[in-house]
Amino acid sequence: MTRHPDSAGLTFRQDYFGDPAGWAALVCLLNDIFGIDIGPLQQLGGPDPTSMPFGWFDAEGELAANISAFALPFVLNGRIVHAAGLQSGAVRPPWRSRGLYRDVTVKALDWCDQQGFEAVILYTDKPSLYEPYGFRAIPLHRYEGAAPASSASAAPPRALLPTNADDLALLQSLLKARSPVSTSLAVTVNAAMFLINTQLDPDVRISFLADRQAVIAWKIDEAGRFSLLDVVAAEIPSLAAILAGLEITPAFVEVLFRPDRLGWEGVPKSLESGTRLMLRGLGDATPDFPAMLSPMAEF
Repeated sequence: MTRHPDSAGLTFRQDYFGDPAGWAALVCLLNDIFGIDIGPLQQLGGPDPTSMPFGWFDAEGELAANISAFALPFVLNGRIVHAAGLQSGAVRPPWRSRGLYRDVTVKALDWCDQQGFEAVILYTDKPSLYEPYGFRAIPLHRYEGAAPASSASAAPPRALLPTNADDLALLQSLLKARSPVSTSLAVTVNAAMFLINTQLDPDVRISFLADRQAVIAWKIDEAGRFSLLDVVAAEIPSLAAILAGLEITPAFVEVLFRPDRLGWEGVPKSLESGTRLMLRGLGDATPDFPAMLSPMAEF
């Protein structure tokens, strides 16, 4: 028997990102619940054009509950998976325990099935919430080890500011033509999330290596520990070339995806994080090697 939500005083809507008031309501919801401001995404090309939000609105236009689906093709063990992602799942405290979140989740998953997606993925710190819908957690691993000897670079790196119109155009062009950073687990297209993630973490540096036509997302801490978050390029350069291009010589490196295309072998380490990547569909498939999605692809 279908369980109906207690939606008294609310109106269900979907596909409202084209409505400025609907988008503003989502920005407000995520800011209020998670302290995350996705508002700058409008200046970075807007939300993913494939997005399909599902939500319950009150009479004043405030969003009480939301979840959004979007196309998210990714590579798993060398094969491109026609997949969707779920994101922006939230319910305001006064509207919880009324079945609203279950309702929008079911609607979103039904939509994904109708669109013919073979899998759905999401990030959550509450995996048990999604297991009844057929989701299972995927183990995630980063890699660490000594830095390789760097090679020579033909040109100095250039810092990119996605809020600068010319830099944004360059980023968007490279994101459209990017290759997956790994054959084990990597997104193929995810421009909107890459761009908003440049704004959500102030420690992330975005550098352009002109001679490699590559954008590098990276961090380095006070101890000189280098973290490679993502590489946006049609041809993925080696880690040695990346370090040379960035003009840095760290003693220690961590790579936050499987580095099988970097010409470098680190040691896989289980990712210590409360957030889990969950997958629905594809049977019991998991990455053949320890892997994780780039943090710049998190959603």
